[in-house]
Parts: sequence; structure tokens; C-alpha cells
Amino acid sequence: MPETPTLKRRHMTAAVVGNALECYDFLTYAFFAAAIGHAFFPAKTPFISLMISLSTFGAGFATRPLGALLLGLMADRVGRKPAMMLSFTLMGVSMLMMAATPTYAQIGWVAPLIVVITRLIQGLSVGGEIGVTTAYMIEAAAPGRRGYSGAWQYATQGIATLAAGTLGLVLTQTLGSAAVTDWGWRLAFLAGAILLPIGVLIRRDLPETLHEAEPHEGHAAGPARASWGVIALGMMIVVASTVQFYILNYMTTYAGSVLHMTANISFAAPVVNGITTIVFSLGAGALSDRYGRKPLMLWPRLLLLLATWPAFAFAAAHRDGPSLLIATLVLTALGQAAAAAGLVSVAESLPKPVRGASLALLYACAVAVVGGITQPMVTWLIHRTGDVLWPAWWLMAASAIGVVAALLLRETRPEAKAS
Repeated sequence: MPETPTLKRRHMTAAVVGNALECYDFLTYAFFAAAIGHAFFPAKTPFISLMISLSTFGAGFATRPLGALLLGLMADRVGRKPAMMLSFTLMGVSMLMMAATPTYAQIGWVAPLIVVITRLIQGLSVGGEIGVTTAYMIEAAAPGRRGYSGAWQYATQGIATLAAGTLGLVLTQTLGSAAVTDWGWRLAFLAGAILLPIGVLIRRDLPETLHEAEPHEGHAAGPARASWGVIALGMMIVVASTVQFYILNYMTTYAGSVLHMTANISFAAPVVNGITTIVFSLGAGALSDRYGRKPLMLWPRLLLLLATWPAFAFAAAHRDGPSLLIATLVLTALGQAAAAAGLVSVAESLPKPVRGASLALLYACAVAVVGGITQPMVTWLIHRTGDVLWPAWWLMAASAIGVVAALLLRETRPEAKAS
């Protein structure tokens, strides 16, 4: 007998809230990168301090593949639920470490060492979380709702972006920029750590989906292994989505450090980004259930490719709040519409017995390749060349990769062929 709609909503809520808390901590570092660089990586110039801080942020991507392998295998052999609980616990430990670590001025080189270890633990946690939770979301979905349910993966990242950006905006308004740089950024990490027990409580009652019968996929089931073609195309789609995600979450640093806008304007960008991510991810997921995954993967990504340079040129020319927020809204809307449908399509293309590990690994490896280098590399290129439009060139290259992958990946929506 199928579960009641109330239970379905409760279980999806548990997965969504837990995933949002995981992403919140990872993103908080990016938004407060300049302040963290000031506290732990003092240098001769603010640029060098920022570069070291962003490079440490990138260290979190190095352990993502390991986390994907360990937690993904655990999800496929033991169950989705225990893997999700373990990843959540690891993230909680890293949040507490980040909030409590003394500064370089207080304990010297031990401080940056602890920060690097913290980032490695965070990467281990998130590396397993995203693939396992996405597998759970589509497996727990009601018939005909896989696209919408799977889109919650990116929507939760939007919730995390919104929460981190809003808190940054509130802290800046109430404490002032100087206090946030000195110590206020710790409150953002502490807020996530305080919410940790809530996440544990709501996740402990999750039902297991690993051994549930898989609904009709609309094509013959293959052996329990993922094809290299699907993995390659999946990585291309994730690369495109990852670059887009970290370029648009770079807007806070970009606005403040490159365009020299005030902190209030800088922290307004992730608020717009977060709201837009939630709305357009879920909207695209729902539309993909009705019209298919491929149109939603392809057309928004193509429009993103065409709109990126004009949007960044507009923001760089005006250097004010409205231009920054309009550019952020347009690019986020197009990028997240494509990303949500793409991730669901990749997940559906993988056989269930190996879905957790395969999805986690291809996602983690793709993110490790481009996620860790995107913000430091763009920052270095801007500093080296003086061209403030390097984020646009980087995003356009990734979007082109996403367009090619969307053209080649076959339609996977089960409802399209199940009738």
C-alpha cells in the first residue's frame, strides 16, 4: 500500500531541511571568505589574504570524491538513511570547529591548519550528501512527480543561499562591517551548529527507499552498472551547473572586492540568488514532469549562454544595487531551471542498485574539478588582466558544455513512455 500524502510530505521535508543545513555551512564560508581570510590568513595585501581564503575554500572539494565513494557505497549497500545521517553528523562537527577556532593572531599557524581540516571534513560530508539525498528524493517521489521532487536538491541549495545571505545582511546591518570582519562571521557558523539537533531529529524517522521496487522507467533495465556515456554526460551537466552555482555565489565577493560596492549591496545578491533558485528549480522540476527533462535542460541553458555577457557587462558598467541584482536574478533563473532538470535526468539514467554511489561520485568528481578552482581562478584572472568580465567568460564556457550534454543525454522521464 502506498504511503499517505502526509507521510510523503513529512519525509521529503526531513530530507530537504537536512540537505539545506548541509549546504548552508558550505556556502557560509564562501560568503564570508574575505572576513575568514582576515582572521586566519593574514598577508601583505587584502588580495593575497582573499586568495588564500578562497583556495582553502577549494580544499573542501578535494575530499568530495572520497566522501562520495564512502557514503555512496554505504547508501547502496546499507541504506540511504544511515548514509544521510552520517554525512549530517560530519557537517555538524565541522560547523562547531569553524565557529570555535581561534584566530591566527591568537594561536599562530595552528589556526589555519584547523580551518583546512574543517574544510576537508565539510567536503567529505557534502560529497556523500548530495548524491545520496538526490537518489532518496527521486525514489521517495509520488508517481509522475520525480522531476519536482528531485528539483528540491537545488531548491535546498537556494534555501541555504538565502539563509546565509540574509544572515550576512542582518549581521552587516546590525553589527557593522568592521565587527562582522572581526568576529561577527562566527555567528553565521554558530547558527548552523545550533540547528544541528533539529536536523538529526527530523531525519531519524526517514523510511528507507533502497529496497523499494523501482517504478517502470520506460526503457529496458540494464545490468546494475552505469554506462560510461551516461557518466561522462552527467559530469558535463554537473560541471555546467557547478560553475554557474559558484560564479553566482561569487557575486558577494565580486561586488565588494572587484566592483567596490558596499557590504549591504553585496549581501543582497545571495538573497536574490536564493529566492530565485528556489522558485525556478521547483518550477523547472514540475514542468519537466509534464513536458520532459530534455527541453528544460536545453533551452534555459542556451539562453543562459546568450545572456551571461550582457548581464555581467550591465552590472560592471553601472556598479549599483539594481544592476547587480537584476543580473543575479536573470542568470540564476536560467541556470537553475536547466540545472534542476539536468540533475534529475542524470539520476534517472543510473541503475538503482548503483545510483547512490554513481551519482555521488560523478557529482563529486565534477565539482572537485571546477568547484574548487572557479572562484580563486576568476579572482586571479581579474587581478592579473584587469578585465572584470572574467566571471562571464568562465560561465559562458561552462554553459556551452551544458548545452552539448543536454543535446546528447536521452530523455529519461518514465511517464513519457509508461502510458
